[in-house]
This record gives sequence, C-alpha cells and structure tokens, in this order.
Amino acid sequence: MQTSTQTDRSPSFAQGSVAGRLLEWYDGHARGLPWRSPPGTPPPDPYRVWLSEVMLQQTTVMAVKPYFTRFTERWPTVADLAAADEAAVMAAWAGLGYYSRARNLIACARVVAQAGGFPDTEEALRALPGLGAYTAAAVAAIAFGRPAVVVDANVERVVARLFAITDPLPRARPVIRERAAAITPATRAGDFAQAMMDLGATICTSRNPRCLLCPLRAGCLADAQGIAATLPVKAAKAPKPQRTGHAWWIERDGAVWLVTRPGKGMLGGMRALPDDGWAARADGDGQPPFAGEWRSGGVVRHSFTHFDLDLQLMLCAADDFGHQLAANADGAFWPIDQIDQAGLPTVFAKAAQLALAER
Repeated sequence: MQTSTQTDRSPSFAQGSVAGRLLEWYDGHARGLPWRSPPGTPPPDPYRVWLSEVMLQQTTVMAVKPYFTRFTERWPTVADLAAADEAAVMAAWAGLGYYSRARNLIACARVVAQAGGFPDTEEALRALPGLGAYTAAAVAAIAFGRPAVVVDANVERVVARLFAITDPLPRARPVIRERAAAITPATRAGDFAQAMMDLGATICTSRNPRCLLCPLRAGCLADAQGIAATLPVKAAKAPKPQRTGHAWWIERDGAVWLVTRPGKGMLGGMRALPDDGWAARADGDGQPPFAGEWRSGGVVRHSFTHFDLDLQLMLCAADDFGHQLAANADGAFWPIDQIDQAGLPTVFAKAAQLALAER
C-alpha cells in the first residue's frame, strides 16, 4: 500500500471538477442548519457563523442547535453579546463543555463590537481572541466568501480518502491540508467548505461510509483501493488517567451553597458546588469546608477530555455554619427549586441531580 509520501497521484477526474461535482451535490443535499444560508444565496451574518463555529468545536451539531437558538434569541447581535453579563453567558453555555471557549467568546465579542464588526480576512480574524486557524478560515470562507482552506475532522476524512492518504494522523495533516487547498475553488468558497463538511457528516462517515451515494466516488482513490473505511489512520489513544474528588452539597432553608470558580483554569468562571481541589493532574484532598455531619450522596462518574473523574458527593445541612459561608464573597446560597437555572457545568449538574434524589 502506497502512502501519501510515496506518490503524488490525484483523483482520476480533474481536480478542478471536484469542486464542481461537490457543489452540484450540495445544491440539492445541503443540511438545513440555523446558522446557514441556503446554497448560492448571500452569506449569513458573520456573527452567526462565528458563534456556530465556536460552539461546534468538539461538539455535535445536534447538541449545538438548541444552544445556538437560545443564544441568538437572547443576544441577537455581536454587540448584544458584548454587552451581556459574563456570568449570564457562562450560565447559558453550561453543558457545552470546554468552558474556555465561552470566556473567549465574550472577549472576542467585545473586541469585535468595539471595532464595529468582524474583519473579513483570515489573517485579521486569527488575531481575535479564541480564533484558531480553523475557525478563522471557516468564518472567512462562509461569511465573506474568501477562498480559505477549511479543514475540520469531516473535511480531513474526505480528503484523506479522496487522495488515499495512508500516513497516520497527526503526521498526515500537512499533506491533507495541501490537498484540500488544491481542490478549494476561488468562488463559492463558503458553500464548498460547508459541502465538504456535509459530505463527511452524511456520506463519507467515519464508520460505514456510504460510498455508493458519494458524488466524488468516481475519483476517490481510497474507494478504488477498497480502503475507504480504514482512513484516515489514527494513532492509538493513550489511556486517560483516573482521578477522584469530592463535591459538597451544603443546604440551608431550601437553598444550596454555590461558589464561583476562578476565572482561569478548569471550568473557570462557572458556578459550581464547592469541591476539594481535584484537577486533571491531581486527586482532591477530601477535606470538607467545615466539620459537620456529612453523609454520602453517591458518586458521579464523568469523563473530561484528558481524564476521567469519580466525584464523591457529600451532603450536609448548614444550619450552624451558614453565617461562615455567607461571609465568603466567592459564593452564595442558590434556591434549590431553581437549580436548573444556575448554569452548572455538567459534572456538577449530575451531582445536583444525585442530591435532589436524596432529599
């Protein structure tokens, strides 16, 4: 089997026709998504493109749709988001994960609002808070029609198969990007980028690709070699470390004590139950915030990107200690019957559900 570094073969039809065939398919098969404009129509508001792309990082389309709708109803323009209360934005983001994205979202909105709008070049977009190479390229192509090379996981898979790039990831990524650039058209760049994404999401899927329905099948080298389902080759993942920690459910008069986590670091700036300092690289110390009659509320098992966590929930009434907690500026008692409005990160939302089941 030849690898991408051993051959410079191209798909059997001309590279220029890749875009034509794909765009023709996209015109009839584009997914209807709330942040998109239909194929061939004027591009959507850059705010909607940027917001959706930030939300879609490491998250599925189905998970993002309701969040995107709620955000754009509450903050319909980038100026609205820039003026929003940071705690409200963080709470609205709760459940999407990767909370540094939400902090960067606010920072970027404020820069853009101050400048009077989004810049329209890939280079200038890269200078905004939180915009990496992919997001800048996607906004440049989809919102402004720039012929930027947009490579997400779906595009990566399509290109690896189209050109039979058998080198494993991540080593193959420079070659994949080079080949993606070679087939990116100068016109309808946004539609082309979204067509590649849609092809990867609906036809050229990671498992059981539907090659018989693919508009690019005639020139797909991986299909011709019978290896499409094996590409791209991925390096074996290292096992995640297992961490343990405690979270403390402190209740008084129908309310629970919540803290605001430090702005930087894991789950930064989010409301949460107090915990014992667990982190990606360390177990918690198991020390409660005060001596009391603590009882077990069960264990939450949660998977983060780089580690798995077993979080022991401990319950206690705060009748004798509420005055101590109330003096803590980093926390406050939150009505338990409104806990779903607190914007807790998923791991603490799970813990809250356990606590409510124990009441």
